[in-house]
Amino acid sequence: MSRKESQKPGRVMLLPIDSIEPSPYQARTAFDEPEIAALAVSILQNGLLQPISVRRVGLRKYQLVAGERRLRACRLAKLEKIPAILSDFDDSESAALGLLENLQRSQLDPFDTARGIKEVIRLWGCTQAEAARRLGLSQPALANKLRLLTLTPEQQDLCTANHLSERHARAVLRLPESRRTAALEKIARENMSVRQADKLVDTMLAAPKAPSPCRKTIPMVRDVRFFVNTLQHAVDLMTQKGIAATTSCDKRDGCLEYIVRIPVGTDGRVATGTPAPSAAAPSPGAGQAAPLSPAGAGVSPAVPAAAAVPPAPDADAPADRESFAVQLL
Repeated sequence: MSRKESQKPGRVMLLPIDSIEPSPYQARTAFDEPEIAALAVSILQNGLLQPISVRRVGLRKYQLVAGERRLRACRLAKLEKIPAILSDFDDSESAALGLLENLQRSQLDPFDTARGIKEVIRLWGCTQAEAARRLGLSQPALANKLRLLTLTPEQQDLCTANHLSERHARAVLRLPESRRTAALEKIARENMSVRQADKLVDTMLAAPKAPSPCRKTIPMVRDVRFFVNTLQHAVDLMTQKGIAATTSCDKRDGCLEYIVRIPVGTDGRVATGTPAPSAAAPSPGAGQAAPLSPAGAGVSPAVPAAAAVPPAPDADAPADRESFAVQLL
């Protein structure tokens, strides 16, 4: 048989094991080393019962299509050559066959399975429905496997490290992302079954959410006239009690300047006396907003113009009376 005929696709060839490189589309990321060692012993005693599958990638260079565990076991057994079936597959076919072999031969990590399915869908450029048909899965089963990738890498590692099943992982997908890690830790810590995990998730979803510690919202009135009227009302109350308080309101430099003057003595107490008529401004009724003067007018109609002029000193008031101004800008 000529060399050309011996290397046709479908033929079994005895290839140097060093000429075979791993598949870049291998879905499995973790291998059971004791299982590989046991397979290596079996190969030494009985030979390799089923050849691996490879494809040509260069001159005397081959890439593994299926048989990663067998190839590792043969290398562990220090074999120089390995029987291989030469195939003529493109990237998408090679990725799909590698994934199918893992699904059929040994239990594959659910997240490795999901990543493998996602990769073959990308290589095939097809829909989930078409991928499910070609992989021999139902569309809901394929969609459920892909949903596992919505868990964060840390949550996936938590599932793998604690040997949680695909159904355990799917159970916590009903929770908000921020609560999934706590649920997975509790499931792993208490070694829950799938049914117990579902009940835990139901309990967490039914529990009332704790009120978030937030500051009380204070409503803000955009119309400044309400603030002016409130201040004026306070001054009116003072004048009714005999305190000769006065106010003035002016608009300058884009700000409304409201000044309240309350006479006090040297002892710091408020001095009382007969209020000047001009100091008492009529307060608008409850719930009413006094209109502000037009831009540039200076004084609000809610504050009488006479109130802008401080009253004459009371003859009965102490001579050392002082005035304090409160300025609101």
